[in-house]
Amino acid sequence: MCCFTGIVESVNSTQIFARPAANGRQFLVYHMQYQAKEPLAMVLPIPTPAGSADDAVKFINLEEYEHFFSDLRNGFPAPKAARGAPAAGAVPPPKAELPVVEVGSFEASFVPKIADFARLDARFRLADGVWEKLPGYKDFGFAVFKLKEGNPKLHPMALEFPRTDAKRIFFPTVHIHDGEVHAAADFDHTLYLQPSGSRPPRTWEESPQPASMFMDAKKVKGLIAADEHVYRAGIRGKQKNQDTLV
Repeated sequence: MCCFTGIVESVNSTQIFARPAANGRQFLVYHMQYQAKEPLAMVLPIPTPAGSADDAVKFINLEEYEHFFSDLRNGFPAPKAARGAPAAGAVPPPKAELPVVEVGSFEASFVPKIADFARLDARFRLADGVWEKLPGYKDFGFAVFKLKEGNPKLHPMALEFPRTDAKRIFFPTVHIHDGEVHAAADFDHTLYLQPSGSRPPRTWEESPQPASMFMDAKKVKGLIAADEHVYRAGIRGKQKNQDTLV
């Protein structure tokens, strides 16, 4: 899910890469274009195990690889028509504040559970009552990125996190751009996947070559498995507003 803490005028060209990591963890890379009049933050709920430590999520700096998704796209030299991806009470705040880290041009933080938003810098907090509308995320953790106003050029946001279900790959595709939870939403998403030993979805397009042929090994920081092929799917137009699990 992509949820903004302020008013965003437009969001488009969302691209997400996901791959299993060691010890039941997952890599996630996220990029989009947006327009906003005021500084705000983007919140990505992620299915982390209950009791995850404040430092359970590792943020990865891709400031020197702003063309990460352009290179991924180059792995598919003969694009096919995009096909839909499978669908996939008040708590007293702890005293210690959550750490905020510099990740390239972003400031980011991991919020282990909803109650911990009270420990987060006020700049990153969502409006009161938002999570009451989203009971499905009550056991999730949250990656939070501070964004600038305007229409800035972004490098991809990347992280590695522990998963509740190590057998499934999670793509945060639910989005809330106006503070309201809608049953359906307009999508402009391209998803990239390396299943790393698991059977890839039949409906996803496979790159003709392994990732080493089109990704920059010096800049990828372990996010990509060089010897594996990449799979791609698109979600376009009005669709059910839900996350994608593979």
